[in-house]
Amino acid sequence: MVDVNEQIDAVNRALRTDEVDGALSRIQTIAQDYPAGIDDVWDAATNAERIARWFMPVSGALRVGGRYQLTGNASGEILSCTPPADGGAEHRATWEFAGGVSWIRVRLTALGSEQTRFELEHTARVADVPAEMWDTFGPGATGVGWDQSLLGLALHLGAQDGRISPEEAEQWALSNEGKAFSRAASDRWADANVAAGADRETAIRMADATYGFYTGQMPDQ
Repeated sequence: MVDVNEQIDAVNRALRTDEVDGALSRIQTIAQDYPAGIDDVWDAATNAERIARWFMPVSGALRVGGRYQLTGNASGEILSCTPPADGGAEHRATWEFAGGVSWIRVRLTALGSEQTRFELEHTARVADVPAEMWDTFGPGATGVGWDQSLLGLALHLGAQDGRISPEEAEQWALSNEGKAFSRAASDRWADANVAAGADRETAIRMADATYGFYTGQMPDQ
């Protein structure tokens, strides 16, 4: 059993457009505070055995310059890795999926001996995202997926009671509880979209399409 409202409210979401390495890019940020020390959260985010327990199975060389492969999902190259020191930690990697390349950055910040902020930043060049995909789904297409991942980490680290294994995640997403989660996450990404400059009507339409996608319904054409 997941407290959907509590989890949705525990997450911060933001969207901005900026120039990155000379290319106009959309940058999505999602963050949550967890009741665990920074070393424990770092291990959960970088240890292949633990990643499989809250995210999905990963193989490859999890070191700088090495390549990873998430089973049935994205692959990429580890670009940098800075273990915990002075209350912070970070790793960066490419996110290669369906022929496209974007970039992820995970930052950890110690908020106390047993509390850590996990922040994930996902950067994609505007020109690399098909216009029809963005116009249909907006930031929720990737954002809701990251919301699901932060829920997995919350269950793993004890910020949420209950248990949903990665193998059970798809079935859970289609349950009433899972649908409520997708609806709420889609709506919060609509709020982030409006804050970034989208008009409310467009953001709501995108959120409806995103919710339909994550619950097995095709958006209206």
